[in-house]
Amino acid sequence: MSNENVSDPGNQGPVTNPDLHRVDPGERTFLERVLNSIEVAGNKLPDPAVLFFLLLLFTWAMSWLLSGIDFGIEHPMTGDPIRVVNQLAGDQMASFLANMVSVFVNFAPLGVVLVAMLGVGVAEHTGFINAALRATLNVTSAKLLTPILILVAVMSSTAVDAGYVVVIPLGAVMFYAAGRHPLAGIAAAFAGVSGGFSANFIPSALDPMLAGITQEAGRVINPDLVVNPLANWGFMAASCLLVVALGWWLTDRVIEPRLMKDTPVDGDMSDQPEMKPLEKHERTGLTWGLISIVLGIGILVAVAAPEASPLRGADGELASFGSPLMDAIVPLIFLLFVIPGIVYGYVARTIEGHRDIIEGMSKAMSSLGYYVVMAFFAAQFIAAFGDSNIGLLLAMSGASLLDAMNLPAQMTVIGIMFLTVFVNIFVGSASAKWLIIAPIFVPMLMQLGISPELTQAGYRIGDSASNIITPLLPYFPLIVVFCKRYYTGSGIGTLISLMLPYSVVLFIGWTVFLMIFWFFGIPLGLQASYEYPPPG
Repeated sequence: MSNENVSDPGNQGPVTNPDLHRVDPGERTFLERVLNSIEVAGNKLPDPAVLFFLLLLFTWAMSWLLSGIDFGIEHPMTGDPIRVVNQLAGDQMASFLANMVSVFVNFAPLGVVLVAMLGVGVAEHTGFINAALRATLNVTSAKLLTPILILVAVMSSTAVDAGYVVVIPLGAVMFYAAGRHPLAGIAAAFAGVSGGFSANFIPSALDPMLAGITQEAGRVINPDLVVNPLANWGFMAASCLLVVALGWWLTDRVIEPRLMKDTPVDGDMSDQPEMKPLEKHERTGLTWGLISIVLGIGILVAVAAPEASPLRGADGELASFGSPLMDAIVPLIFLLFVIPGIVYGYVARTIEGHRDIIEGMSKAMSSLGYYVVMAFFAAQFIAAFGDSNIGLLLAMSGASLLDAMNLPAQMTVIGIMFLTVFVNIFVGSASAKWLIIAPIFVPMLMQLGISPELTQAGYRIGDSASNIITPLLPYFPLIVVFCKRYYTGSGIGTLISLMLPYSVVLFIGWTVFLMIFWFFGIPLGLQASYEYPPPG
């Protein structure tokens, strides 16, 4: 393949071949039948917000049933017998009602998500994110089209949903313009955006959100536990290269050759969006937006560098627990998007004044309405679950069982990954799954000497690798629509058949990658250990 830019398709025409075998849309393969059954079963589950409410009711009922039983298990820190606290008792119900608002407001993931999304909302509304992605993709050499597309897709998770609505359709356009199969572009981009969801060089709102849930769960064992928001950053940053490498090989050697043989491009090409280069005002705005990022990072480094910096902790370290810099991670993520977003908007003239900036923030907040509702019920469930001591009892009982099984620690962590894959079939939200899994398995594995940070890393692998094969992913139907633009027979089975190889290879490869990190003791991130309690 030549090295011209993909924005210039040259003499290569569209990928069409009327002689290719056409799959009868009425036929259902075994895989399609299985996936359809899973989709039907998953749709029968309650809405996640209602599910947390039902779990709250279940916790109350179980706390009443178990409150009078002596299990003969002692608290790991105090040595006192662990007894289930009846949450339906008068004093507990009074406490529940009195603390309902504070439990919700102080729910760890809520604030960090809302603050980070304020900045992302501005960058999306002004067009800065869109321009940055288009600029990167427009200068990509055709020879390196696949890895660059996957890398941009992985990085797009910083902007939450931008990758789904921008990178994936542009990936199809780029591949089609380069004379390659557009569905391969969709598959590669989808693998990066969703399959590599947790991998990123740049910390995103996902990091503090998951760390907050992990911290809350781990405090069942250690009330003073603090999980750094960047506890998995080192591993996830390195994982970017792994996701790109595996995705590149699969796309070029497995996925696209199969598409070229069996899947014709028979859609209506007349309404396809053009991958236009940036206009002059967009280039100027993007340039100044990127300059503002560099200047901002420079100012941060200059302020943090001196030994007397106000960003350092009491011990003089920047990355120590409780240091102002670590506490400011979420506000820094906010500034990382809001400043270049505003600069781009004014320079490129996509906004006229401060009201447009507020509108961008408002749109971002409106998109989080459902998350806020879910967070309310999740916060109440987690608080009741913790107060009942059921979580502590399950953790200690489970730890005793696993300890008796004498399984290697590696097998235990891998088991959490498989559990995550199973739950992901029915619950699409990353935070919702972790809110269900973490309160049980984080403290359980802590009792086995496995750190919360390592458990969280294992969860993130299972979640990301299986995102791309679950029909209950909120954006899954949208990706099917993108496929139909190029192949009219596309359906869930089409997309699953495209993405299943990515899911399997990512799960295996990423698991091996984590085991290598663990074996050599390579840091997972800031203040992260593989053992609990941490050595020293």
